Amino acid sequence: MSFESLGLSEATLVAVRQKGFSSPTDIQREVIPRLLSGDVDIIGQSQTGTGKTAAFALPIIEAIDPKVKAVQAIILTPTRELALQVADEIKSLRGRKRVYVYAVYGGQPIGPQIRALERGTHVVVGTPGRVLDHIRRGTLDLSSVKFFILDEADRMLDMGFIDDIEAIFRETPRKKRVLMFSATMPPEIKRLARRYMGDYEVVSVSSDELVPEMVDQEYIEVVPARKLTMLRKILDGAGDFYGIVFCATKRETRELSEKLRRAGYSAEALNGDMSQAARERTFWRFKTKKTRVLVATDVAARGLDVQDINYVVNYSLPMTAEDYVHRIGRTGRMGKKGKAMTFIMPGEFRRLRYIAQTAGVEIRKSELSEEIPREYRERYERENQRGRGSRGYPRNPGRSRSYGRDGRSKKGGRNGRRNYSDGYSHDYRY
Repeated sequence: MSFESLGLSEATLVAVRQKGFSSPTDIQREVIPRLLSGDVDIIGQSQTGTGKTAAFALPIIEAIDPKVKAVQAIILTPTRELALQVADEIKSLRGRKRVYVYAVYGGQPIGPQIRALERGTHVVVGTPGRVLDHIRRGTLDLSSVKFFILDEADRMLDMGFIDDIEAIFRETPRKKRVLMFSATMPPEIKRLARRYMGDYEVVSVSSDELVPEMVDQEYIEVVPARKLTMLRKILDGAGDFYGIVFCATKRETRELSEKLRRAGYSAEALNGDMSQAARERTFWRFKTKKTRVLVATDVAARGLDVQDINYVVNYSLPMTAEDYVHRIGRTGRMGKKGKAMTFIMPGEFRRLRYIAQTAGVEIRKSELSEEIPREYRERYERENQRGRGSRGYPRNPGRSRSYGRDGRSKKGGRNGRRNYSDGYSHDYRY
């Protein structure tokens, strides 16, 4: 299928060709015709990097009436960086059509934003807090909105934006198109859809696109004292490492990036404690490859759309499968190979197994894994057994077994291995 077959105007097709797009992605093939021809609302399940922004941007550009000087589309994103990226993407696809796009977000003076909104814009992209601030100040009028879009809806709900989203929704007209895009489909998304959507369709791309099949996924068992050494081994072994190292805390991003810089690596931290200007500078240096290693938290790196990333390192094991999917989705894009390496401590196999099962992925044991002294293993396993079951993964530790897609025990063979000296299965294939 080509873009020409989707029903786009010739002017928009010219912009698509200038952008360098050759054929639509799965999410674009499913969403664009529905938005152009129907009137149903849509939930799109698609990971960052699969072309979802263009999937909703192109129909919006088609529907905007440049003669009407009013906001006709509002797009909410969880982070400032994603708001800027979405706005830039829409601008790059509008071609010669006079569609004005503006991003509003916190961390910068509100005055310039107010003046820009007063001059008039057709599409507003922003974070929920700043959008709601403008509404309450009377500087943003959504009474003419045709499209209400939640980008990365699952993350916005995780970050506690539900009240702001609902308040913004109430400022929009009753008749409009509502779109939600999410990499995962937790129950909260469906509840939100039932509450605010009319007739809607769920459009899901294949699981291979949610978790790109070009990503080789491995885990490395390591004790905390050896994590930095192991990371340096990965950086040195990769040769052309260009990727993101995910940390659990903002403090860890600062400390780890500083240690890497002192060791001679091109590394910078990206976290929520940085000013907006500093975050934008850091992101620009990484996007232009002046920085090769970005050490970031989940929230700070959320929605970063950077091509050619070939590595993702989970310096700490994510708490949920959703976070894991969002992290590794940064690499292996557009048919290019990528690698995702996850550090785990002894006693974290249970959570790793649950993540693999829930995400429907295979996470293999890396050859870089080190032998863990028995006393360390027993101590960490005792610590990790305390209070398990309350964080969303099973109590069954999965000792001496390998597991298939249905979670049932298998006795080795294609779907797994067993009989390792530590009593754990070392391949997780689902």
